[in-house]
Amino acid sequence: MGCGRVGSTLARDLEERNHTVSIIDSEPDSFRRLGPGFNGDKITGYGFDQEVLEKAGIRRADAFAAVSSGDNSNIIAARVARETFGIDHVVARIYDPGRAEVYQRLGITTVATVKWTADQVLRRLLPVGAEPDFRDPSGTIRVDQVPAPVSWVGRRTVDFQAASKSRIAWIDRLGEGMLPTIDSVIQEGDLLHLVMREENAAGAYHVIDEGPED
Repeated sequence: MGCGRVGSTLARDLEERNHTVSIIDSEPDSFRRLGPGFNGDKITGYGFDQEVLEKAGIRRADAFAAVSSGDNSNIIAARVARETFGIDHVVARIYDPGRAEVYQRLGITTVATVKWTADQVLRRLLPVGAEPDFRDPSGTIRVDQVPAPVSWVGRRTVDFQAASKSRIAWIDRLGEGMLPTIDSVIQEGDLLHLVMREENAAGAYHVIDEGPED
């Protein structure tokens, strides 16, 4: 639901991945954003209207995204898709971060666009480690991107993990992602994606800054 810049981009991206897409918008002129190559169904109406959803094929759908410009419309549509039609994979775009947290707790996956954008900018302004790339809703687990510390280059990833009380989820190396093994060694230029408990973050960054003990 919603054929603005986000909705039209999402619809084209899904179709490029060989998914069948129906897109709903109350303004027929919005569908021009899809371009002439879009093959999905274009339904004029409101995405929280059950008849409109039926026309769009909601009973055959595997997922539903509510990405219009209105928080209320997105939440109502998401709840109808989930509670009335039993769609498991439902996502709602929400501008108000307070509302997003409430509906997240109710089981509706939300994307709080203002908060997300602010967080992305903030992480690029602050020093490494000041803000994580991701923090789970409970605030217990965080994911950080850390350039390979010079003092740890040539050392085994398992030794780094033991010392820092973190886990290397994956490493970006020479433009490709790789999963570390027991024999993996940290190389210059690596970008480490670390998973750690929030309470261990200060200690992990101390290990990163100070290097190995031996």
